[in-house]
Amino acid sequence: MNPEQAAETAADAAPADRAAPADATQASAPQPNLEALAAEAADLRDKLLRTLAEMENLRRRTEREVADAKSYAIAAFARDVLNVADNMERALAAVPADAVSGDAALTTLVEGVELTERELAKTLEKHGVRRVEAAGGKFDPNLHQAMFEIPNPDVPTGTVVQVVQTGYVLGERILRPALVGVAKGGPKVAPEAPPPSEPSDRG
Repeated sequence: MNPEQAAETAADAAPADRAAPADATQASAPQPNLEALAAEAADLRDKLLRTLAEMENLRRRTEREVADAKSYAIAAFARDVLNVADNMERALAAVPADAVSGDAALTTLVEGVELTERELAKTLEKHGVRRVEAAGGKFDPNLHQAMFEIPNPDVPTGTVVQVVQTGYVLGERILRPALVGVAKGGPKVAPEAPPPSEPSDRG
């Protein structure tokens, strides 16, 4: 072998010799830790599920708040309208029955006020405003406001025996408590207060 051939042979062998350590380095490199990857994947999945649950809860809460806002937006207006209902009720109560029967014009006027009162009540019911039926039931501090006590041994103590001003609820909320007088001096057990009247089906 002449010197030129020897040099070519050495040059060809050199890259192979240099590649050998690289191959050895790749073989000795650590393999990925499968347990660590699995734990990381589980952690990411848990975070994703938590985020989705929080987003769903936020969506439901937002829907509920929007629905409540729509339902109770008329509360202030309804309270003002109740003053009109109170005035009509007082006007009707102030007219003696015998005076109505003896005066055709007064009879017509009273009938007109009664009709207006009924229409107003139906309109309020249409928008979720209902009367609190208090008379004869047990005093309920959530629905009633006691103005005075009336000694009465014939009915259970705590029974509502007089309604000074009608109370109203809007949906599930108290719009205005009923102003009432309650009995005292009778038995200690009173019947449960009747629930608020249901909306009327009358057209």
